[in-house]
Amino acid sequence: MASPLALTAPAIAQDAAAAAPAATPMTPEQVAAFNQAVTDFTAGQQAQQSGDNAGAAAKYDAALPAIRAAVQAQPANIDNVNFLANALYANAAAKSALNKPDEVVALFEESAPHWRKVVEAKPADAASRNILAGILVQLGNGKLSKQDKAGADPLYAEAITLARKSVAENAADPAANNLLLSGLIGASQTSTDAKVKEEAVAMSKKMLADGSVDAVNKPSAQALTGTK
Repeated sequence: MASPLALTAPAIAQDAAAAAPAATPMTPEQVAAFNQAVTDFTAGQQAQQSGDNAGAAAKYDAALPAIRAAVQAQPANIDNVNFLANALYANAAAKSALNKPDEVVALFEESAPHWRKVVEAKPADAASRNILAGILVQLGNGKLSKQDKAGADPLYAEAITLARKSVAENAADPAANNLLLSGLIGASQTSTDAKVKEEAVAMSKKMLADGSVDAVNKPSAQALTGTK
C-alpha cells in the first residue's frame, strides 16, 4: 500500500479511565485490567514521543485487549470508544514507523468503525473527523494498490465528504486542504465521474502554485497536472 501518512499519537480523553468503573456490566477484574491499559497506553505514548516505536507498540498491544473489552461491555460509552479509536490509531503510527504495513492496515480497518461513532457523536470535533478521513484515504490507497478500485472508491468518497466539511469550516487550513486533495487524487483513479478528476486537477494546480501541497500529495499532484 502507499506509505501511511505521518501519524502521531493523539491524547486520549482524560475521563476515559474514570468511565470504565461506571460500566455496570464490567467485572472488577475487567476494571482493573482497563486501569492497567490506561497505564500501558500512557507509557506507550511516552515511548513513542521519545522515538521508541517498538516499545510503544508493545505497550499498545498490551493495552488493547482490555480497552476492547470495555467497549464491548458498554458500546454506548463514547469516551471508551474514543479511547479505543485513539489506541488503535497510535498503535498504527508505531507500526508504520516499524515498517509493518499489514499490521497498520489491520489496525486502521479495526479503528474506522470506532472513529465513525466518535465523529457521529461529536460532529464539531474536526480533529477526529480529519483522523477518520486520513484513515479512509489510506485504506483506499491500500485497495487501489491491489487494483481493487470498487473497494477503494467508497472509502475515498467518504473521506472526501469528511474533508469537505473541514475545508468549509477552515478554508485556509493547509492540512484540511491536503486531506481533501488526497481523497480527490485517489478518487480520480476510481470514480467514473469525470468531474472528480477535473476537481483533483484544479485543486492540484492551485496548491502547487501557492506552495500549500504537502510532500505526500506533491508527486501525485504533479503527475495529475503534468508539472514538476
